[in-house]
Amino acid sequence: MKLPIRILAALALPLAAFAQQRILSPAGPAGASLARLGWFVLILSLVVLGVMWLILALVLTRPRGSLDEHEPADTGGGQNWIFIGGFAFPAAVLAIMYIAGLDSMSHFPLSGGMNTKDAEIRIVGHQWWWELQYLGGPLNEHFTTANEIHIPAGRTVDIDLASEDVIHSFWVPALHGKVDLIPGQMNRIRIEASHPGVFRGQCAEFCGAEHAKMIISVVAETPEDYNRWLARMRQPGAVPSTDEQTRGQDVFLSGGCSLCHTIDGTLAAGTVGPNLTHIGSRRKIAANLLDNNTANLTAWVTHARSLKPAVVMPNMTQFSGDQLRELVVYLESLK
Repeated sequence: MKLPIRILAALALPLAAFAQQRILSPAGPAGASLARLGWFVLILSLVVLGVMWLILALVLTRPRGSLDEHEPADTGGGQNWIFIGGFAFPAAVLAIMYIAGLDSMSHFPLSGGMNTKDAEIRIVGHQWWWELQYLGGPLNEHFTTANEIHIPAGRTVDIDLASEDVIHSFWVPALHGKVDLIPGQMNRIRIEASHPGVFRGQCAEFCGAEHAKMIISVVAETPEDYNRWLARMRQPGAVPSTDEQTRGQDVFLSGGCSLCHTIDGTLAAGTVGPNLTHIGSRRKIAANLLDNNTANLTAWVTHARSLKPAVVMPNMTQFSGDQLRELVVYLESLK
């Protein structure tokens, strides 16, 4: 009884990943190109499979000689069939797939063709989270956030890709193919979302113990909403407006959090972990592993390593109940 259940579970895992990643449900030109290529290869593979099954059926049903016969059977042009089936047919299929692949690649500009202007966004991979630097406009309008990319729908956005430690890979299948983030090398991609929406991505290059939990989210918004989001992100961290938030800020600054994290407008300037200036406005936390709510934020602050065992962030169990509540209230206020 257990074996069928295990088989069903094994089949369900790739189907669940397929549903989350929207591999064949594109939301932009590059994603559409890859989806067309995927459908084409799938259909072509089914056709080849059908032909092979037909040939196998003909072979199995053809008349046979007997062991008493000493004369070789008439091959009926067997050498021609060997040439057709062993060389010509596979070569034709591979050539068709190669040409289709080249056509798909034409929808992905090479880095050299995009270096006429600076990228709007730079993504820096860390074990196991994404640093997002928004570089548009004058220097005083640049800002840093984490794990949740916002882009305007309906226009292209150039993104630089870099890594601070090991090789990572940026993959948001609805919008673009896999592109590596390589230490010491800057790669550039161009993405576009044809309509507003939230698109899930994933690190697609094994990068260590928590690789599977290195998720990225792309939020495509109308130009108006995107501009409002930019204006909000360019502001420093919210000033505490209640006594509880003030005490929570004091806990953050004195309790070790500020050694690893930055909150613009405060003395916290750590760069080991994600920038938390506007953490309260993010949809998810822990590299998009958990919904951003009071319970998850409290659990993450106190026992991050029970949720992501190899994460750099230590368990912070030194806070009293009141201190923990005040700290979480302060973080939630950082919109």
